[in-house]
Amino acid sequence: MRQWLFGGFLCASTVLSATACTLAPEVDSAATISSQVLPADARALVYGRTVSEMLQSSELRDKIPALFGADWMPGRGQIASGASAFFEKGGPLRMVRIAGNDYVAVTGCVASACPTRRVLTLIAEGGSSLLARLDDGAVPHYYAFGSGGVAPPGNAAAIADAGLRALQRVDGAYP
Repeated sequence: MRQWLFGGFLCASTVLSATACTLAPEVDSAATISSQVLPADARALVYGRTVSEMLQSSELRDKIPALFGADWMPGRGQIASGASAFFEKGGPLRMVRIAGNDYVAVTGCVASACPTRRVLTLIAEGGSSLLARLDDGAVPHYYAFGSGGVAPPGNAAAIADAGLRALQRVDGAYP
């Protein structure tokens, strides 16, 4: 009797494992969204040549803190050091195309913990929509902001993940 139960268990677990591996990704997941890094051009530098210049640009000075909301400043939100600390060390500004839309990709990290505390910010052309993925250790946090009557996309997390995947394929996303 015990052998029969054990054999039945092995058979059932094999079937379940096989079917679990064949599920297709969701239509709107990062795995199905097309993304690529574009050749360098002037659009990547429209808000400045560095991450610091981008944060101080007149077009984004108020939008970036609004994107992160209470998490922007230390001790106010769920990010203890504040999201602003994740821009201490900035990476290169690049252009990425995700699902046919072009974004300025801005990467940064906490200088003392770049491998685990980093941020990717995507700025849609015209700056009306901003998306971000902030990795605070093993926990990713996603943010979306729209202005000028433009709502951020509902699949912001999938778009941010697709942008990160494109940057990682080229040369590593973060500084």
